Amino acid sequence: MAMAGAVSACSAPGNGGADGGAAAGSVVIGVSTEPDTLSPLLGYGKDGNSKIFDGLLARKADLSLEPALAKALPEVTDGGRTYTYTLREGVKFSDGEPLTADDVVFTYRTVLDDRTNNTAKSELDAIKEVRADGDDKVVFTLDYPYAAFAARTVLPVVPEHIAGKQDPNTGAFNTEPVGTGPYVLTGWSKGEKLTFKANPDYWGGAPKVKKLTMAIVADDDVRATRLRSGDLDGATLPPNLAATFKSDDDKKTYRATTYDFRAVTLPTGNPVTGDTTIRRALDLAVDREAMVGTILDGAGRPAYGPLPLDDPWFAQGIERAHDPGEARRVLDEAGWKAGGDGVRAKDGRRASFTLYYPSGDKVRQDHALAYASDAKKAGIEVKAESATWEVIEPRMKHDAVLAGFGSTGDPDFGLYTLLHSSLAGDGFNNMARYDNPAVDEALDTGRRSQDPTARKAAYDDLQRALVKNPGYTFLTHIDHMYVLADRWKGLTTQTEPHEHGFAGGPWWNVEDWQPQA
Repeated sequence: MAMAGAVSACSAPGNGGADGGAAAGSVVIGVSTEPDTLSPLLGYGKDGNSKIFDGLLARKADLSLEPALAKALPEVTDGGRTYTYTLREGVKFSDGEPLTADDVVFTYRTVLDDRTNNTAKSELDAIKEVRADGDDKVVFTLDYPYAAFAARTVLPVVPEHIAGKQDPNTGAFNTEPVGTGPYVLTGWSKGEKLTFKANPDYWGGAPKVKKLTMAIVADDDVRATRLRSGDLDGATLPPNLAATFKSDDDKKTYRATTYDFRAVTLPTGNPVTGDTTIRRALDLAVDREAMVGTILDGAGRPAYGPLPLDDPWFAQGIERAHDPGEARRVLDEAGWKAGGDGVRAKDGRRASFTLYYPSGDKVRQDHALAYASDAKKAGIEVKAESATWEVIEPRMKHDAVLAGFGSTGDPDFGLYTLLHSSLAGDGFNNMARYDNPAVDEALDTGRRSQDPTARKAAYDDLQRALVKNPGYTFLTHIDHMYVLADRWKGLTTQTEPHEHGFAGGPWWNVEDWQPQA
């Protein structure tokens, strides 16, 4: 959940907007947030698609894995406990130094080092040892067979000869990265823009888009205005704003299905949101279908848990109807009685809590207001408030947040960090500080078993346990909408995680774009 800085005025972010940049092979994209860091050692690009770096493997348009820095998919031996990668020949970092196996080993060891402030290191929990076998082979030894391990090796590789001389938490590499990727960072004005130039020596071939600018525009309406004025070549937009470009013949709209969901965190330590009855009542009171129709303009699906309805790991039969009457009944039965103002109370405590949503995010604002309206009909007062992430973050322990999560690929990728009690309060991991032994057991089984049947059963148990005690109110899965000037060929979308803007969008493969004839 990257935090956006201050929004700059509507000045052009690069050398001209859509028109001025066309002849020079320049593309200017408007996104809502910027990363806190550009170092993979601290988590940047961990799910792939970084334009500055490459991983051992990469994902195709259909999310299947293909070789990147490795010349082939890994050789898997020892019952799934040993993965051996052979590096592609002739790959160089953008400073001209060759890639070696030592760079790969350095990257993974540094990420796993307890002194490195990488909150995603639990995703590599299975690694027992990583070592170089000569200059061109890397061998991973796992503590246990981890069915999804190969997909974890899209992690970008950094140069030991630069990053190894710095503190990974505070060094200049965080803002001045050097990688093997198709683009090189040329400038970063915090809160305004990041600019990249094509890497002419990229092992995959020099990109046709020679200059790429990511303009940081936190406000959805401002982003749409700048796109309409020609100041931007493309932008990520909420569905209602994307729809306003339908009649624009010079622009094309792209829609990506996602694992990205919006949910309300219900902190366990808050005496109201931590009450299981309140959680169940909210789950029943919320009108998910209405949110999809009115807030998302149909560009999404109801969310009955962290996995989307069409995911093969989704537990069939957990869909819940909008039932405010049942919500009131379970509250009555548990002793939450309505007061004179309509707000329920129990043992002198009002059923009332604050729900924060990030400023400038209209989609989250609309979700928060709709949620508060639905909750009110059940006798629960939800006070929706807008704030910056700097204000929200220290309050996450006790106050609810309209949050966004979701990871593509294996269910372990998104569920473990969202729900496992060992990660409660670890940055944006397990924001609700959810603690359910049955869910922990299912997560551990899913992570450590290679038997697909056992894994499916574990994740089914997990999703059913969330229905009985939801630490989050899951609202909607959101389709990502993008509008771009129709000047390039080769644009596609992938099924996307929550994170988008930099890594997602039709520019996930911008290095492969070709000019329109």
